[in-house]
Amino acid sequence: MKVAIAGATGFVGSRLVERLHQDGYSVLVLTRNTAFAQKVFSSQAFPNVEIVAYEPIASGSWQDTITGCDAVVNLAGEPIAEERWTSEHKQKILNSRKLGTQKIVEAIVKTNPKPTVLVNASAIGFYGTSETATFDETSSSGNDFLAEVCQAWEAEANKVKDAGVRLVILRLGIVLGMGGALGKMITPFKLFAGGPIGSGRQWFSWIHIDDLVNLILQALTKPEMEGVFNATAPNPVRMVDLSQTMGQVMNRPSWLPVPAFALEALLGDGAKVVLEGQQVLPKRTLEAGFGYQYPNLNSALTEILN
Repeated sequence: MKVAIAGATGFVGSRLVERLHQDGYSVLVLTRNTAFAQKVFSSQAFPNVEIVAYEPIASGSWQDTITGCDAVVNLAGEPIAEERWTSEHKQKILNSRKLGTQKIVEAIVKTNPKPTVLVNASAIGFYGTSETATFDETSSSGNDFLAEVCQAWEAEANKVKDAGVRLVILRLGIVLGMGGALGKMITPFKLFAGGPIGSGRQWFSWIHIDDLVNLILQALTKPEMEGVFNATAPNPVRMVDLSQTMGQVMNRPSWLPVPAFALEALLGDGAKVVLEGQQVLPKRTLEAGFGYQYPNLNSALTEILN
């Protein structure tokens, strides 16, 4: 099986490529930075990986390289909580997902024979934020900026169904692994300065990176999987519980909160991603028979941090 991946050099994408390569798949890496991709996936270590330069939001000859691929995974998108949400950055966040997915779908529609499946990322930001509500795949969308981004993102992905291609949309929670969001939280704990962010009452819906990779593999290989699935562990926690569990696993105190205003000063509106959360349950994911290696936060953090 040959799989094309957009967003392959990112936190999740690079782990997925490693796993696919290990399992004997051929992988086509679509990347804006071929020099970086060649460092990450050297031809000696990854002989089954082909690297192709692409411009995510523009049509081009890269689209022809999807011909011959059995499946496409689209994980590409501008980072959401890395910098201040200026109007320009918000436009980048939207375009990278909406136009990026549009160009992937355009490429799939052009090919003959077509890939059998597109696995497209979305995010639990689709549901909006709440301290009290519980969301599953049947819940309606929120009405804030991230919810609007997710709606536009998914609308573009849905167009692939008109070409007879199976579509799986994975709404990702916070992905836990050595790097990503957790990587930023580890340092304060190491320095005995860890603690909850903001009120601590906001929900934190998460998934271990290995569970996410396994879920993507299941989506690629199980033809009965179709539609939207929440890529979150079945046991979301509040931010204060995340902080306490990190403290226990790292044998560090977890009492020093990060005040909301400090994050707001750094990220502006983007601080909402961390300061407001949502309790998301993977109802359809469990119904599809997916088995979690790390259903509980303690086991996930123990594996990652030790």
